[in-house]
Amino acid sequence: MAMKFDPFRELDRVTGALMEGRSGLRLMPMDLYRERDHYVLSADLPGIDPGSVDIDVDGQLLTIRAERTLRSAEGVKWLTRERESGSFLRQLNLGQGVDTEGISARYENGVLSVTIPVIERAKPRKIEVISGESAEAVRSSTSGTAPQGAVDA
Repeated sequence: MAMKFDPFRELDRVTGALMEGRSGLRLMPMDLYRERDHYVLSADLPGIDPGSVDIDVDGQLLTIRAERTLRSAEGVKWLTRERESGSFLRQLNLGQGVDTEGISARYENGVLSVTIPVIERAKPRKIEVISGESAEAVRSSTSGTAPQGAVDA
């Protein structure tokens, strides 16, 4: 197998390995969007064993952890090895307005999808505007008949 040698690419790889350290946390690229009454977080975790994925919520802090281990065969001479093993970590502050009890997750084809529902009181809602005459009719029906000139506070 013929491979081109690129000294700049190799220098980048070696520098990155030295700066990052082998025990450092790895990048977990993600997308986050809102769809109707829930948020969806999609994180790329290719080659991760689903059993190593750990998601927890502590208060309003969502933490995603995963581990990638690469098998190493004895007697193998590597030509190139760019896929790193190690730990992945991502933390997000959920803020107010989400249902932390209803969070669910699915791992499929190397993508972790976390669904975060919005609580009922944080969902958008319509406020009905009542005009003067219909407001008087509503007040009369809800509080009995209001005397003329009475003001509801």
